Amino acid sequence: MLLLGSAIGGASFAQAYAQDVPASAPREPDTGGRLDTIVVTAQRRNESLQDVPVSVTSISGKALENSNFQSITDLQYIVPGVQFDPTNGAAFQIRGVGSTSFDYSNEKSVSLVVDDVVMDAQRDTGLTGLSDIQQVDVLMGPQGTLFGKNSTSGVIAITTVKPVLGQFSAKGSVSYGQREDHNVSLTLNVPLGDTLALRVTGFDQGQQGYGRYTTLNQPLNSFKEYGYRAKLLFQPSDRIDLTYINDYQHHWDNFIRTSVSCATAAVTALQIANGVTPGPENDDDADSKMGRTRTSTWGHSLRAQARIGRDTLTSITAYRETRYIGDAPANLVPANLFAFLPYNEGTIRTRKFSQELRWASPTGGFVEYLGGLFYNRLRNDSTQLQWATLGTPLVSSTGVPLTRFFALTGAIGDPGNAVRFQTTNTTSAAFGQLKFNVTQRASLALSGRYTRDNNSQDYRFFWLDPLPITGVNATFTPTAAPPVQPFGRIKGDNFSYRVAGQYKLADAVMLYATWSTGYKPGGPGYVGNIYSPYKDETVKSLEAGIKTELFDRRVRLNFDVFTSKFTDFQTSLVTFVPGNPLAVVAIGNAGGLKSEGAEASFAWRVVDGLTLTGGLTYADAHFTDYAYNATTNYGGTMLTNAPKWQGNISASYDHDVTGNLRLRANLDYAYRSKVWSTIGQPAYSEISGYGIANGRISLSPADRDLEIGVYARNLFDTYYSAAFQQYSTLSLVHYIARDAHRTIGVFAKFSF
Repeated sequence: MLLLGSAIGGASFAQAYAQDVPASAPREPDTGGRLDTIVVTAQRRNESLQDVPVSVTSISGKALENSNFQSITDLQYIVPGVQFDPTNGAAFQIRGVGSTSFDYSNEKSVSLVVDDVVMDAQRDTGLTGLSDIQQVDVLMGPQGTLFGKNSTSGVIAITTVKPVLGQFSAKGSVSYGQREDHNVSLTLNVPLGDTLALRVTGFDQGQQGYGRYTTLNQPLNSFKEYGYRAKLLFQPSDRIDLTYINDYQHHWDNFIRTSVSCATAAVTALQIANGVTPGPENDDDADSKMGRTRTSTWGHSLRAQARIGRDTLTSITAYRETRYIGDAPANLVPANLFAFLPYNEGTIRTRKFSQELRWASPTGGFVEYLGGLFYNRLRNDSTQLQWATLGTPLVSSTGVPLTRFFALTGAIGDPGNAVRFQTTNTTSAAFGQLKFNVTQRASLALSGRYTRDNNSQDYRFFWLDPLPITGVNATFTPTAAPPVQPFGRIKGDNFSYRVAGQYKLADAVMLYATWSTGYKPGGPGYVGNIYSPYKDETVKSLEAGIKTELFDRRVRLNFDVFTSKFTDFQTSLVTFVPGNPLAVVAIGNAGGLKSEGAEASFAWRVVDGLTLTGGLTYADAHFTDYAYNATTNYGGTMLTNAPKWQGNISASYDHDVTGNLRLRANLDYAYRSKVWSTIGQPAYSEISGYGIANGRISLSPADRDLEIGVYARNLFDTYYSAAFQQYSTLSLVHYIARDAHRTIGVFAKFSF
C-alpha cells in the first residue's frame, strides 16, 4: 500500500505534528502564534514529545477528524514510515519492516495498542472507525520493553476520548461523496451523578467500489463498516478512577484481486467477452461468484488507576473476540465456462484475555521508576477449504454439474476435505525502567523486559458437507500426504533491553541516542503438510537524533538516523509442495535483515492561522542473508511493500474571514518511491513511485458549533495498485487500492 498525505487540519503527520494534547495531559496556553506542546506516552507517562528520546509521530484526534479517512489502516496515508500490507497477513510495517505471513501462529512485528490493550488477533486491526479518538502515537523501532509484547518494528498506540464528569455534550458528523462514500458518527457524553459519566460513540461508513463484477452487475472493492464504543468512568475521588470499555465493530468488503494478464489466450478471450479487459489498471472481474470478507470484533476492558502515596498503580484487564469469514474464489470468468479455484473459504475465531499491571513514580526526581507485569493468552480456531477444478468448468457443455474436485485442503488417506488450525499463544512478562536525571539537562534511562512464551498449534483435517457449498454431492481427490506431526509446541524466553541517553544543549534543543533490542517468539509452522517450526526473531537497533524548537517556538525541527539489524527475521514465501498443484504460503526465517535510514520532520506556524508541516523518511530495508534453498538466495533484495523514500508536505489555514465566519482549508501532498510486492523483486511485482494530493475547505459560524465544507481524496485521480501477485498458473493479478480513484464529497459537523 501507499504512504499518502491526508487532508489534516493543523500539523498532523510527522514526528512533531499533532496540534492537540490529550484531555488528561497539561496543555500550555495559546501564546500568540507558537506551536502547541505535544504530550505523548512513549515511556508510559505523560511527557512532551520534544523531551522523549524516541522517534514518535503523534496525531491528534482533531487531525484525524479533519483527514476524511475512515480506518486505522489509513495511518499509512498519514504517517511517514508506516505501511499496511493488505495481502500476506494484513499487518502494519514500520520503516519497511513488519509481519508478512498468513500463518496462524505468527505474531505481529508492529504492536497495535488501543486504550492500553494489545490487539494481537490475526486479521484484527483493533479499531475500525476513527470517531472520538483522543490521540495516536506511532513509536518507531523496537519498543517491546515497555509496550505489550513483541514490537520488534514499532508500536501504534491509540487512545480514545475519556468520559468527562459533570458535563453533557454531543458531537456528530456526516459526509457524502462519489460512489456513495459516506461517514456518519455521533458521540454523547452523559453525566450520571458526581462520580459517574458515560461516553458513547457510534459510526456507520462505507463506499461503493470503482470496479465492477461484470457478470453479477455489482460494484467491486466496496466496503461497509459500523460499530460503537461505550466508556463508563467511575471516579470516587481524585486518587482513584475506573474506566470500563465495551465496543463492537463490523466490517464487510468485496476487495478482491483482478486480472492483469492471463496465462492463456482462451481465458483472456473469455474475460473480454464478459466485459473485462486485463491490464495494470483493470478494476473489474467477470467471476460469477463474489469474493468478500466479513469481520466482527468485540470486547471488554477495565482500566483501574490509583494514586498510592506519590506513586501510581495502573491495572488493565481485557477480554476480546474476533470472527472472520473470507471467501476468495479465483476463476476470473463465469465458472460455468471456466473454473480454477471456485471454492476458497476460510474462517478465523479468536478469543483473548490479557492482564497488565504497572507501578510508576512521579516525574521530576533524581530517579524515576516504572515496573510492571504482563500476561496475554490468545486462542485461534481457524478453518480453510480450497476445492479446485484447475480449469474444468462447474457445468459441462451439456448442462451436467461437476461433482469431482481437487481438495487442496485434503490429505491422501485422511477422510477430510478441509483443514483446521487451532493455535494458542501465551505470553508472560515482567518489565521496568529506571531513569536517572543526572542534571537538569542530562538523563539516562535503562529499560528491560523478561518474556516467556508458549505457542502451540494443532493441524487436522475434517469433513465438510459439500452440498450446501457447491450444490452437489461432490467427491474429492486429495493432493497431499497427511502431516506426520499434526501438533507442535514451541517454548522460549528472552530478555530485551533499551539504553537511552539525552542531553539538552538549550531549553529547546535536545540530543538523544538510544540502543534497543527486541524479540518476537518462534512458533510451530507447516510447509504444506510438513511440520516446520520457525525460530525466534530478534533485533538490535541504534537511533540518534535531535529535537529542536526555534524562533520562539514557531518552528519545530526534528531529525534522527537509525539502523536496525534483525536475526532470523520471520517471513514467508510463495512456494510449491509436492502433490499440490497450487502454490502455498510458507513461513520461515530469513537469516539476516537490515533497516537503516533517516527521518526528518518540521512544523512552522507561519502566521496566526497558517501552519506548514512536512516530513521525509529514507528507509533501506533489505535482506542481508536469506538463502531460501540451495539455488535461491534473496540476500540484498528489498523487503516487500517497503519504499526507500516517503515524504509529504501540508498547508493548513484556520482563521476568521469575517466577523461571523471562520474559514478552514487544508491541502497536502505525499510521495512514495517504488516498491515490490513479491520477495525477490520480480519485474511484474514493481509498483512505481507516485504522489497523491488531498484537499478540504469549510466554513463555520463564529461560535464554531457548526462546520460545512467539501473534501477531496486523491485530488488528481492518480491510479495505483496495492500489490501485484502471480496467482499460480492462472494469471498475474493485482490488488485494487481503495483510494486509487478521486473521491469528492461534502460534509457537516456539529457539537454542543
